[in-house]
Amino acid sequence: MTYRSPVADIRFILDHVVPIAPVSDTELFAEATPDMIEAILTEAGRLCDEVIAPTNRSGDLHPAKLENGVVRASPGFKEALGALAEGGWVGIAARPDHGGMGLPQTLNVGFNDMLSGANLSLQLCPLLTQGQIEALEHHASDAIKDLYLPKLISGEWSGTMNLTEPSAGSDVGALRTKAEPNGDGTYAITGQKIFITWGDSDVFENTCHLVLARLPDAAPGTKGISLFMVPKYIPDDNGKPGVANSLKVISLEHKLGLHASPTCVMSYEGATGWLVGAENKGMAAMFTMMNNARLNVGAQGIGVAEAAYQQALSYAKDRVQFAPIIEHADVRRMLAEMKAEIFAARSIALACAVALDMGRATGKDGWEARAALLTPIAKAYGTDVGIRVADRGIQVHGGMGFIEETGAAQYARDVRVSAIYEGTNGIQAMDLVGRKMMDDGAAACRLLQEVEDEAQSARGDFPVLAEDVWQAAEALREHTEWMLKQGMQDRFAGAVPYLDAFARVLGGYYHLRAAMAEGRNSARGHLAAVYIRRLMPLYAAGLLEAREGAEGLYALSVEDLGA
Repeated sequence: MTYRSPVADIRFILDHVVPIAPVSDTELFAEATPDMIEAILTEAGRLCDEVIAPTNRSGDLHPAKLENGVVRASPGFKEALGALAEGGWVGIAARPDHGGMGLPQTLNVGFNDMLSGANLSLQLCPLLTQGQIEALEHHASDAIKDLYLPKLISGEWSGTMNLTEPSAGSDVGALRTKAEPNGDGTYAITGQKIFITWGDSDVFENTCHLVLARLPDAAPGTKGISLFMVPKYIPDDNGKPGVANSLKVISLEHKLGLHASPTCVMSYEGATGWLVGAENKGMAAMFTMMNNARLNVGAQGIGVAEAAYQQALSYAKDRVQFAPIIEHADVRRMLAEMKAEIFAARSIALACAVALDMGRATGKDGWEARAALLTPIAKAYGTDVGIRVADRGIQVHGGMGFIEETGAAQYARDVRVSAIYEGTNGIQAMDLVGRKMMDDGAAACRLLQEVEDEAQSARGDFPVLAEDVWQAAEALREHTEWMLKQGMQDRFAGAVPYLDAFARVLGGYYHLRAAMAEGRNSARGHLAAVYIRRLMPLYAAGLLEAREGAEGLYALSVEDLGA
């Protein structure tokens, strides 16, 4: 099966469903003309299809290895990552001051969608570097920016995020890594970090680690955490990689999937580091990197879903059981629902990206609030769709899906962790009903009003679908108003089904917009009917569950759960 990047689908969404035109109309992104957007997406698709995708299967079969203290990348990865660097793709959304393209984040999200479908293990490497670039742009000193950003943006150096420790996962405030002042403006970093994606490789001249650590006498919890740049090789006076720093990879994790992505256990043994941002303000800088990553992790799920769907569709056309199995109703149902969910998730992710770009370009709070609201939805729903579609792809293959040689299982293995890293999907849902509702639901209600207005205008052409979307949005608005009156524990108990309900209503909205753009009896109109009539109704069950609160969960004691 040959992967083909969904350039046409992304372009359709940006033209008709979540228009990028308002972004291009801003002074900041004036260079993102329709011709430029077309050229970027087309060339990105070609690169993913012809250069990146061929490395996917070989990377799964020949994982990264730790040999004599050096992480050896999977075959073909050095050349593929070199092609990304040569084309300037790492810096697609980075600011031009240090060599970036300065293009909208929306195009970067579309690119990461395609890159993830081509090879998720490889995509993780530039993704972490892109997140580091954004963190440095917002928080680092000019000296650090001038030294590191050109190398990171060019793809000569790579970046990582060092947050998790054996005793500090989601509870970041429990971290123990220490940072002792050296008296010369640098710090000695000592501690162990785990789950460090692409923590080392033989691909790049230097690997630059952003490390969370605690200064002496710092306050406990997250308020006492600072962020440090700790390079593998300390740059010399000419900005070239110099002497080796006091850090090393202890081991690589043996994982369910993503075999070609080296997940490192890192040891810092008095390594030299430089403070990024203010003392004890490390979490603010790290959240900049994490928020960038969360949206693009959502895009990872969508990209893998696309690849899994393409393979399942190809197999269903070719596999004959009495007739080509694509002619069987249940197989047709699975494929239609897979395609419909991918479109919904892709539209949500791109809507979030457009809001981010508009917020940055205009400075208007409404866009920033929209982006903040959509980020946890895009991350959680995008990765949930990735997992569901990859699993469904195995089902379409039947028994052959359980056989590794077909490659269908790799998608399921690779994408599964996307619902866990960069904040589990449960944490995303808690963020949605907690921090993102601190405006008393204003941003959510503004978005739902847009959904209702659009549904109202679509009643003439699509009376049934428009009515379904309007009713769903109204039910979600009523539940949001009810939820805001509940205690936080009750909100958290229903957070996951609430987020899923929100995503499904938005999915129906974007499918309706697509149907309106192509008209009655169009392919997109038929696909919209599949989503709105078959998948969107699950929002109602989600809201029912969300209203149950926490009491019933805690009525079961720990002992009861163990019985």
